[in-house]
Amino acid sequence: MFWRTIGRVIVVALSFFFAAVAALLVLVTLGLERITGALHQQTIGDDDAVQTMFALMNQGLLLTAGFTIIPALAVVFIGEIARIRSAIYYVVGGGLALAAVPLLARYGQGGSVLPDPDQIVWQVFATAGFAGGFVYWLLAGRNA
Repeated sequence: MFWRTIGRVIVVALSFFFAAVAALLVLVTLGLERITGALHQQTIGDDDAVQTMFALMNQGLLLTAGFTIIPALAVVFIGEIARIRSAIYYVVGGGLALAAVPLLARYGQGGSVLPDPDQIVWQVFATAGFAGGFVYWLLAGRNA
């Protein structure tokens, strides 16, 4: 019983790590594509493009703050404690957990960097969360 519990803790931790890596890869690749598309819509030789790029990087640093992991950990803990084995729970939960990250990062801030950025940012984060949730379900969620 003891070794089974220790083994499950190790599997959950490794699965969460691999899910986070998968979500990060999706976030970086899809986010880079969206940022590139947004920067190409601006006029050539415009100094606002450089300022926009630095503002995006600044917001990216805010999004990597430590509190952004809490929603994803909540999905994992609830799923493990309740022994939820549904792929839909982990995929949707991962999407909602990462879609909450921009909301948490912008708490107390005003203004926006790009025209209608919330929709683009939430799409990218939700997609990355869906991918991370699916990877977690593949590795550990099926056997919760």
